[in-house]
Amino acid sequence: MATKTDLFQSPDYYLLDELLTEEQKLIRESVRNYVKKDISPIIEDYAQRAEFPQHIVPQLGALGCFGPTIPETYGGGGLDYISYGLMMQELERGDSGVRSTASVQGSLVMFPIYAYGSEEQRQKYLPKLASGEWLGCFGLTEPNHGSDPAGMLTHFVEDGDDIILNGAKMWISNAPFAQVAVVWAKDEQGEVRGIIVERGRAGFTTPTTHGKWSLRASATGELVFNDVRVPKTNILPNIKGLKGPLSCLSKARFGIAWGAIGVAMDCYDTALRYSKERVQFGKPIAGFQLQQKKLAEMITEITKAQLLVWRLGVLMNNNKATPAQISMAKRNSCELAANIAREARQILGGMGITGEYSIMRHMMNMESVLTYEGTHDVHLLITGLDITGINAFK
Repeated sequence: MATKTDLFQSPDYYLLDELLTEEQKLIRESVRNYVKKDISPIIEDYAQRAEFPQHIVPQLGALGCFGPTIPETYGGGGLDYISYGLMMQELERGDSGVRSTASVQGSLVMFPIYAYGSEEQRQKYLPKLASGEWLGCFGLTEPNHGSDPAGMLTHFVEDGDDIILNGAKMWISNAPFAQVAVVWAKDEQGEVRGIIVERGRAGFTTPTTHGKWSLRASATGELVFNDVRVPKTNILPNIKGLKGPLSCLSKARFGIAWGAIGVAMDCYDTALRYSKERVQFGKPIAGFQLQQKKLAEMITEITKAQLLVWRLGVLMNNNKATPAQISMAKRNSCELAANIAREARQILGGMGITGEYSIMRHMMNMESVLTYEGTHDVHLLITGLDITGINAFK
């Protein structure tokens, strides 16, 4: 398959770059250049074949995309949240599956080990995860419990110095290749606990999920535990209850709020360039009112979202962001990215459905991003609960 040059130019209609530090812009530039050079030329081919480009894992580690906000002592970047957001934006501009790999590694695997693990666990796992030597995954969602994680059935019993783990998790990004899984399961008292489970333990399997129309270049699978014996020292000692996994999801959703804007920016940029080059009825289609309407609405929504996530990043840096604020940004970015991908596809006409352009791949990917880490509807109800004080979930 012939590779195309990545011509992406980032829209910045309200001069938001003036709000960024030189370091933040430098970090964004390094990830953008990496995506242009190493992701864009190959990702379409991997998506068409429904294969995960495993070779990018150490590359993402070397670039600092795994655990950028984790202290440098443990191999992280020691960066602020706006830098993390910009990294996720650039990765997802390349492909949602690539950003998913980084989000899971940093926010869902490294963060809980850093925040809730013992010093021994941090020293053992974080540097290997940060460098990409090891890939991690996060086991919360189950076959019968998605939006309702409190109902999880995965559980363990104590047995001497070990625990014996039983249950299953599904829709797990990175599962087929992960060396380490952070798994959430109930103890004998029904309390949710986090457990680090390494690949290779008897009774632990990770079947791959096949037949996906979305996130085709990302590896998805199940985690199946059949009397898996794990040392008690692998339990995260400093957290009990759903607060553990939910706090991880807040960090990851923050990354998605930025990342999905990358999708929107890529689709807009592609559609804008195409509309100026494509001539119909004697002039570029960019000169027709309906196409201008589409493009004008796209850049307006992108600009609003950029302002929203920048402010959220400031709140995160000041430790003031609430989970509900993060929910709002995640839902907003996903919705606008899905809508912009659809509109951009129309501007490209039939060309929009081909792998020659990124739009259809982005459109299909966004169907997953709309749903995972809190569905679109659940995030709406989180905002509803926050503003009314009335819980609509029960």
